[in-house]
Amino acid sequence: MNLKSLILQALLVSDFGPRITIKIVERLREDILNGKLKSGSEIKDALKKSVLDLLTSKGSNTELRLGFRKPAVIMIVGVNGGGKTTSLGKLAYRLKNEGAKILMAAGDTFRAAASDQLEIWAERTGCEIVVAEKENAKASSVLSQAVKRGKEQGFDVVLCDTSGRLHTNYSLMEELIACKKAVEKVVRGAPNEILLVLDGNTGLNMLPQAREFNEVVGITGFILTKLDGSARGGCVVSVVDELGIPVKFVGVGEGVEDLQPFDAEAFVNAIFS
Repeated sequence: MNLKSLILQALLVSDFGPRITIKIVERLREDILNGKLKSGSEIKDALKKSVLDLLTSKGSNTELRLGFRKPAVIMIVGVNGGGKTTSLGKLAYRLKNEGAKILMAAGDTFRAAASDQLEIWAERTGCEIVVAEKENAKASSVLSQAVKRGKEQGFDVVLCDTSGRLHTNYSLMEELIACKKAVEKVVRGAPNEILLVLDGNTGLNMLPQAREFNEVVGITGFILTKLDGSARGGCVVSVVDELGIPVKFVGVGEGVEDLQPFDAEAFVNAIFS
């Protein structure tokens, strides 16, 4: 097997898509042809550098943009089962430990157990929560109510959960637009962040999800979840490269402390371990 084939195999096994794989191989093409890449360690180092360059050049702004107005509003969005509510709870824990006063908003009004799940996270993290006052309440109404309370009672951050939705479902994506508009009416410039949760196990499905959510509401960052198993999550490099949106956090376990700020170098090292 020649060096080019080895590189292709390494990238595809690590969940990189074909487009980004070819792009990386083309970047290394000259070094391959000139015989600069000979040993396995040289190939690995070259791959790491190339992937790291892609991540840092297209998605370098990994800090949360909370601005100067209070409350800052963060919406968590994504498809079903990706880990939105869990990620929100872990983010609440992290921000509270940094000294912020946090209010959670149970905007997932479709799933019966969603509010209960978020209330458990509120209890675990010592944060307050706003839930729907009646059945069949609109998500936009719950989020609007939460942001109003956050504004009136001096909360630093309002974390807004939303229902899981297929990116191909037009009516559900329209509801997400309504949620965004509802919080904008209460606090000018809100939401500060719209974070899309991407399941590390979904592979190439990440890309169409990210495209659609970004087109509809304007994603500002990604949370990459479920990297505690066999998932490599390499496809997120394709997402960052195409959309220029940074990964801000990664979820590596179920504990409250298992949401970590994204470290591009550590991520690349883990992919090619």
